[in-house]
Amino acid sequence: MYVPNDNLTLAADAHASAAAHRTLWRWHFYAGLFVMPLLIVLAVTGTLYCLQPQIEPLLYRDRMVVAAEAAPRLSRETLLAKAFAGAPLGAVPTTAQIGTDPRRSAEFVFRLPSGESESVYVNPYSGALLGTLSVEHRLMKQVRNLHRALLLGKTGELLMELAGCWTLVMIGTGIALWWPGGAQKTWRKGGVWVPRLRLRGRAWWRDLHAVGGIWFAIGALFFVLSGLPWSGSWGKQFKELATSAQLGYPKGAWGEAHVHSTAPAVSATQGGHDMHAMHDNHDQHALKMDDLPLPQTPWAVGLTDVPEVPPHAPGAARVSLDSVVALAAAQGVTDDYSIALPKSQSGVYTVSYFPADPKAERTLHVDQYSGRVLSDIRYDDYGRVAQWISYGTSLHMGRYFGLANQIVCAAISMGLASMALSGFVMWWKRRPQRELGAPPRPVGRPAMRVWRGGLTVLGIVFPLMGATMLVVWISDRIAFGRTGAAGS
Repeated sequence: MYVPNDNLTLAADAHASAAAHRTLWRWHFYAGLFVMPLLIVLAVTGTLYCLQPQIEPLLYRDRMVVAAEAAPRLSRETLLAKAFAGAPLGAVPTTAQIGTDPRRSAEFVFRLPSGESESVYVNPYSGALLGTLSVEHRLMKQVRNLHRALLLGKTGELLMELAGCWTLVMIGTGIALWWPGGAQKTWRKGGVWVPRLRLRGRAWWRDLHAVGGIWFAIGALFFVLSGLPWSGSWGKQFKELATSAQLGYPKGAWGEAHVHSTAPAVSATQGGHDMHAMHDNHDQHALKMDDLPLPQTPWAVGLTDVPEVPPHAPGAARVSLDSVVALAAAQGVTDDYSIALPKSQSGVYTVSYFPADPKAERTLHVDQYSGRVLSDIRYDDYGRVAQWISYGTSLHMGRYFGLANQIVCAAISMGLASMALSGFVMWWKRRPQRELGAPPRPVGRPAMRVWRGGLTVLGIVFPLMGATMLVVWISDRIAFGRTGAAGS
């Protein structure tokens, strides 16, 4: 009769556990090696950008801040004319920033002959020109571009997208390595929820890294998942998919106050010929909300079409900017929003309201001649996915619950930066001379079906990441394939 050898079974289990641990550690190392410098950039720039409402008025106080006066403010049309007179020769007005704060100047954005844009600031009480500021080169624009693309254009967008995807691997492997288990690691001991400060050297850094990492894991996961829909490659494709599947904003905007997924049927006696002409024009028109010169638009409406109106005779009168502001106020949009000005005789005024509360988001397209609302897009018109992303965006940017939201975002961001730095210190203390210092590959191949399945799913959902995982796997086999013992 066969009697199982418990010692052999325990030894096999211990070997399998050690092999799994080394595999996870190895992947955590490679993910961290790539993500660590980019994570620091993301943390610093993200913190600065979420504090934009406080930073910009301090940096550009001479242009953005005025003394509040009891005198009435000049009309928007008058202020626009003053700004136009102070703009460079050949500049074309594109956007008006609308606000009611009595201490803030009036801001209008102009497109310059060079193709760049410039903000012109005017005292709303006297009409005096306060100065100009390049849209592309102002500090917060540079911070945002650094955050999203490292100032490297499309290449930088792809790198930052990859950094977000590989952060998911870093979080997953980090939690698995931290997870208490076995005879020597329980939920009650130090090193799980609280670092053991009595330790010294690399062990102290390891405890700080592991415990700190688990506390910041949820925040890091949220930042990645809420940021990826805005990424330049995967995010754009995801937005197109969500829009076409009506999980984002339903395709097509028809009618004055509501949004429909298709154009309503119109009989010939009701002006069907004109509606069909408008429908044909709408389908052929390529201008999207994301193409407008707006500082920020809700994610859900980015790929929606901007309607056009039948062109009028040259010199036909437009409704005034003040009328559009009054119309927006009548629709409940009263403060801190942007109006994209008509670009041509067939263009429209577009009111874009991107507030802290996603439920108040609003997009209005207004006929420049009649002042009629051509479309009115509200939060309730979004698909479920777009509604979730709207909330995620507001929280991600530190806007949803005010200053407290900014503080929480800054704390998480800087905490993640500290995790990157502590990981670097651990690697520096452990690395051999003139070698990469990757954790040794285990002897044998552990099953780890759940882990392999998870990586496969990530590679399918994020194809660019899937390609880089193959590159890492092949490089690991070719260049860093030696096994050996190393401490953890």
